[in-house]
This record gives sequence, structure tokens and C-alpha cells, in this order.
Amino acid sequence: MQQVDAASDESDSQDSHILEVADHGVDPVPAARRHVPEHANAAGTAADNGRMGWRDTLIWCGIPILIVLLVRIFLLGFYTIPSGSMMDTIQIGDRVITTKLTPKYFHLHRGDVVVFKDPANWLNDEGNRFASDDLIKRLIGLPGDVVECAGAGKPVTINGVAINETSYTRPGVEPSDFPFRVHVTPDHVFVMGDNRSNSADSRYHQDDGANGLVPINDIAGVALTTYWPFGRIGSLSGHHDVFDKVPDGTVQ
Repeated sequence: MQQVDAASDESDSQDSHILEVADHGVDPVPAARRHVPEHANAAGTAADNGRMGWRDTLIWCGIPILIVLLVRIFLLGFYTIPSGSMMDTIQIGDRVITTKLTPKYFHLHRGDVVVFKDPANWLNDEGNRFASDDLIKRLIGLPGDVVECAGAGKPVTINGVAINETSYTRPGVEPSDFPFRVHVTPDHVFVMGDNRSNSADSRYHQDDGANGLVPINDIAGVALTTYWPFGRIGSLSGHHDVFDKVPDGTVQ
């Protein structure tokens, strides 16, 4: 009888413990006695890995796309050249990449190939045009410079120093077919096309109210490279060495 009572007491004690544990919201079955199917764990892990895989793929694909979009919007401009005013440096149909920073964030230099907004209806004199109101020319004179040429057969001079432009002007064309003299005013630049015989540039617009000069604030950026057609991919040189001996101008 004592043994039975002891067993009964022990059973009651275990039942009481199980009920007490269950009341606290814990599985009363000991961990060692629980059985979780292995295939269930494997399926859950595979599902988690699948979700993480797609998420990682989207992140790693999305980040480069976002970077490209930000660069495209804020740093670089893309243009298709429709005219021959910059031949042979830039051909008709070439596509170029430019900076998109305004000149207040970088220094302009003589020789830079610049894209700028049409300052005074110059596009009416161009054979073709950008889809937007932009033109592309080479910067020849900075504020304070005196840019002049005595006409056919004579070189362009800047502040009295003749420059040799054969490294970028189209072969066989004159530096200028007619004489001109311009003193570049503050906050403006003087520009010319490399194909001088087919470029309605600063020389042709000296009666436009600004003496053919382009406001620096109208410059959209400096051309860096051609990126299409594939066979013409390459950087666009500023040929800055051409202007090494030119002294600084006097800003009036």
C-alpha cells in the first residue's frame, strides 16, 4: 500500500508540475521528447534563402542603376551633334558626354570645347541644331582677352600673341576668312568652331548686342569625350598647350 501511495503521490506531483508549467504558456513536453520533421526546417530555410537571394539581387542591381541615374541627372550631359561646325574634331552624328557642372564649380580654360545655350538666336544661322537650344564650340577668349585676326592667311592672336591652331582646326581652312577684333568683357567668353568656314560663331555675331560673346552663365558644361559611334570613342582634347604663351588679359 505504501508503494502504491508513493507512486500515486509521485504521479500527482508530476501532474501538478505539468499543469503549473502549462499555465505559464510553456510546452509541457520536454525538448528531448519533441519531434520536429527535418523536411519542415529545410523547407523554411530554403524559403528564407530564396527571399534573401531575390532581395540581395534587387539591391545589387538597383544600386548601380541609381548611381547611373544620379550621375546622368546631376553630373553629365549627353548630346548628339547635328552640324559640321566642329569638324574634324567632332563629326555630324557624333554623341558626346559633357560635364553638367556650371562654371562656378570649375575653371574654364582657353581651348575647352563647351556646350552653351543659344545667346542671341545663333541657331538661326546654323545648318542644323541640337534638339535643345544648345550649341557646341571651342573657347578661344576668356574675360579680358583681346582676340583678333587680320583676315585670310593670318593667324588668330590673343593679347598680341599669335596661336598655331592647326592641331584642332579642320585641315585646309583659314583661321578666319575675314578680319575681326573683340575685347572680351567680364563674365563672357569668345568661341569659335573648329571648322571655321562653316561655323556661325562669335565672329559672325558681333552685332547681336553682346559683340558675339557668350555669357559664362549660359555655359552648360565642357565636352569630355565622344561615346558613339563605337569607332570614334575618344576624349576631346582642349589642346591647352596651344595657349601656353598667351598672357592674361586685362578685364575692363
